[in-house]
Amino acid sequence: MENSHKIAVIISFSISFGIFIILALICVCRRKGSTKNESWDKETGFKNKGKGVEEMEINGELVKFNGGEYITSVDILDAPGEVIGKSGYGTLYRANLVRIGSVVCLRFLRPTCTQKVQDLMHKVELIGSVRHPNLVPLYGFYYGPRDEKLLVYPYYEGGNLAHFIRDQQEECHKWTIISRISMGIARGLDYLHTGLPKPLIHGNLKSKNIFLDQNQQPFISDFGLHTFLNLNAAQEMLEAAALEGYKAPELIKVQDVNKASDIYSFGKILLELQSGKEPFDKKASPDQDSYHPEILFYETNGGASLTNEERAMRFFQLAIACCSPSPSLRPDIKQICRKLEEI
Repeated sequence: MENSHKIAVIISFSISFGIFIILALICVCRRKGSTKNESWDKETGFKNKGKGVEEMEINGELVKFNGGEYITSVDILDAPGEVIGKSGYGTLYRANLVRIGSVVCLRFLRPTCTQKVQDLMHKVELIGSVRHPNLVPLYGFYYGPRDEKLLVYPYYEGGNLAHFIRDQQEECHKWTIISRISMGIARGLDYLHTGLPKPLIHGNLKSKNIFLDQNQQPFISDFGLHTFLNLNAAQEMLEAAALEGYKAPELIKVQDVNKASDIYSFGKILLELQSGKEPFDKKASPDQDSYHPEILFYETNGGASLTNEERAMRFFQLAIACCSPSPSLRPDIKQICRKLEEI
């Protein structure tokens, strides 16, 4: 009887100990699972860039840059958005980040149009490091598990330059504003061409890719974006630029974009600003049809008067020089900045 009691005690102790071990193992497993889930939700900056591409492909990542530290992947993926632009390679959204009460631009790049993430990250880091008062900064780059890619930019209340010109409001005919916009674009392009260790070619400069704040200060967007795209999509971007009238006549392949081709596109924007008309789709340089000094007004203390015709002509001649069919005859960006300051 005593032996039976001892056996019962031993069995009861063994069962209790076994249950304790099982419960402990369950707690450990849950803790590990929780830690794993937390790591999946963690955004990364340069300090975490040692994570492998394989992990990015599984979990998705948000690489953040100066100005975008407060943004999370949940913010941008859950943000209600409004389409404000479309292209062959993606869609541009005005997105409301509800949690932080901020508005940003989200550039969605179609997976079929972009390069592999392994080939993109060093380009993303380069673009993300560029900062200048007349360039749109990249706040973040999201890469998702289904190959979706999102570029995060600030949003500008003034819209893009193309809309500003087409609206035909009095503001777009004021010489002071035209001069301010032209000079700002030139300074931004100067930084891309000469202010970095290696020149960064815009590759798709046009009025739709220039945004304005409420004071009509310009900000160049999408510089270097063609390097994110695969060859077919980048070539389609170049062909679209040709249809819109911004492509330099010597350009055949997108791989050949260079400083001179950017200057040609800038010249078309100068003509667009002065004439109020869309760029001509011509291989030859524009003619006198682009010259409309009578629509330009100069602000004075007594109101507005027609701007000095000599000033308007010098501006027009600079634009024509930028649009020369011969790349070697186009001024470089330093010369352009100097001439704009003199006008």
